[in-house]
Amino acid sequence: MTPHNGTATPRRVCVLSVHTSPLEQPGTGDAGGMNVYVANTARWMARRGVQVEIFTRATSSDLPSVVELMPGVSVRHVQAGPFEGLGKDDLPSQLCAFTAGVLRTEARHEPGYYDVVHSHYWLSGQVGWLARDRWGVPLVHSAHTLARVKNAALAEGDTPEPHVRVIGEDQVVAEADRLVANTEEEAGQLVELYGADPRRTVTIPPGVDLDRFAPGDRAAARRALGVPADAVVLAFVGRIQPLKAPDVLLRAAAEMIERDPSLRSRLVVLVAGGPSGSGLQEPMALHELGTSLGITDVVRFLPPLAGADLVALYRAADVVAVPSHNESFGLVAMEAQACGTPVVAAAVGGLPVAVRDGRTGLLVDGHGAAQWADALAAVALDRARHERYAAAATEHARDFSWERTTDALLRTYADAKVEFLKMSSPVLGGMI
Repeated sequence: MTPHNGTATPRRVCVLSVHTSPLEQPGTGDAGGMNVYVANTARWMARRGVQVEIFTRATSSDLPSVVELMPGVSVRHVQAGPFEGLGKDDLPSQLCAFTAGVLRTEARHEPGYYDVVHSHYWLSGQVGWLARDRWGVPLVHSAHTLARVKNAALAEGDTPEPHVRVIGEDQVVAEADRLVANTEEEAGQLVELYGADPRRTVTIPPGVDLDRFAPGDRAAARRALGVPADAVVLAFVGRIQPLKAPDVLLRAAAEMIERDPSLRSRLVVLVAGGPSGSGLQEPMALHELGTSLGITDVVRFLPPLAGADLVALYRAADVVAVPSHNESFGLVAMEAQACGTPVVAAAVGGLPVAVRDGRTGLLVDGHGAAQWADALAAVALDRARHERYAAAATEHARDFSWERTTDALLRTYADAKVEFLKMSSPVLGGMI
């Protein structure tokens, strides 16, 4: 293996992402921050000379069996169950079929083809657990979200995570050779709520694509979106579901207008994303809320955005709101700040790490319309404060990069490999 920072870097990594593909557009369905994480860390591993194969479930008969994401990174579509019509809660019944597809692929290679398995989300962890035992390689697992944490902070009317997921997470935590947490808080939750071994739990913050997400011409971004140059722009980016709480932004906007009716002529609320999860049960609920609040004239609903369109939205906004009830980190908050846009976020999960309260934006305790209106107005309408926060936001984002995240992952893989070999070889264990 190739030396890397004094340790041994794996040659090939098997990445498992059962329920969502890095090829899918974040912001709708089950695609979100995890897709961004998997795709970007794989790209940076390839730049480090590591081959990455990502296994995900095929959701269409039109998908090729293998897609090259970039040289050194391939995405394999595994047939497991019906191509369409399956949600995350239906997938446990298809894990045997998915695992069989993964094992068949590895069986076509010489023994020891993969050096490590990295599973993302508990469904993938179940598959990775078996692959680890079959192949004799370490399992590194990223939970991304945790059922016990989500169920403790449910939005009103949201559906609790099923008990089968809680059991599945318990099993994966017990079996994984390394658990990767996004923040120290998540690491603590793994230890306290799931009994994880602190010695096998590492904290590695996600990153942001600093080449793509960077400050730019706000006036040009607003022209591209058809937003007036002098508008007060509040933005939400993400999946439309109770967990992400886009309704909080609409209620706060209505409160701001009620306090200052003259603001109506300048306020623009941009909501970019598609229905997801329990939000699919009432896909028009957010539109209907806008109507009931009497703010349809200031709210614009956009489809999920990517590339230059997403960058333009971040640059055009005065403030990006992240009002989630739970968020393991908050990639949207980091992307917005990298573009020089302050963030107002809920003080939950990893958001206090992603957002520097009182420096790059504001953190809000709770989800009440009045307190969110206070925070949004404080940042968007106070130009001196806004400019201070914008400058600090860009600086703060520079501390987070996918390059740094990936290097930490590669060190974790190497450490897990050394320990795995020591534990699995009595002779070697006695010599070390």
